[in-house]
Amino acid sequence: MNAGVKIDDINVTPMVDLYLVLLLIFIIMTTAGVQGIKVNLPKASKAPKLEGPKSQAITVNSDNKIFLNTIPVTLGELEAKLAAVRSATPEFPVVVRGDNRTAYEGIMQVLDALGRVGITQIGLATQPTK
Repeated sequence: MNAGVKIDDINVTPMVDLYLVLLLIFIIMTTAGVQGIKVNLPKASKAPKLEGPKSQAITVNSDNKIFLNTIPVTLGELEAKLAAVRSATPEFPVVVRGDNRTAYEGIMQVLDALGRVGITQIGLATQPTK
């Protein structure tokens, strides 16, 4: 027995080695997923990029009046404006909002107009119940 040797401290070197190995593996794995083939990318022009609107909001109020982004429109004007937007931006979402006193027919006319224009990303806005 080692009667004269007293062990007072814990050797943390193996634990530090383990942490460094895990850190090294983590660094290698994260950079491996990001790397790709190096290419010389073309330069873009300094002209501003023209983008269409991100989304459109159509509101039908309690008087069955239709608004496109707060601008009052008729059903024909709605179709024409959405067709113009769709020609510039083929895919964009539309949110249809209707007052709870709005006749169902008004909302259906708007949905039919969206279908004629060819818009497929349609959402109906509602309020959550309390």
